[in-house]
Amino acid sequence: MADGKAGGRLTTHVLDTARGRPAEGLDIVLDRLDGATRERLAEARTNGDGRCDAPLLEGEALRPGLYELTFRCGAYLRRSVGDLPDPLFLDEIPIRFAVSEARHYHVPLLLSPFGYSTYRGS
Repeated sequence: MADGKAGGRLTTHVLDTARGRPAEGLDIVLDRLDGATRERLAEARTNGDGRCDAPLLEGEALRPGLYELTFRCGAYLRRSVGDLPDPLFLDEIPIRFAVSEARHYHVPLLLSPFGYSTYRGS
C-alpha cells in the first residue's frame, strides 16, 4: 500500500477559519451508507490540534463504499463564537464521500459560523 498500512485509514481535522486556530472539542460521527442502511462506525471529539486522537477507521475496517462524516459544530460555535442567531446557520455539517481503494483518506473541515469547505487531503 502507498501509505504502508494494509487497508488504509481515514482521518480528519477541523480548523476554525474565523478564529485562525484548530477547533477543539467538536464532536464528529462517522457512518457507512449502503442503500437505505446507515451503520454508525465511530464517534470522536477533536483535540487541541483540531484532530481526533486516532484514525476514525484503519486497516481492513476501511472498505470501499460510501461514508458520511457529520461534524456537530453547533455546540462548538456557540461556545467559541458566542453571540450567534438562533437557530444557527450551521449546526451539523454532513460530508458524504466515497472510498474506492485502500489508501489514506483525509477529509478536513475548514469552518466558520456562516460557511465551510472541505477537500481530500493527504
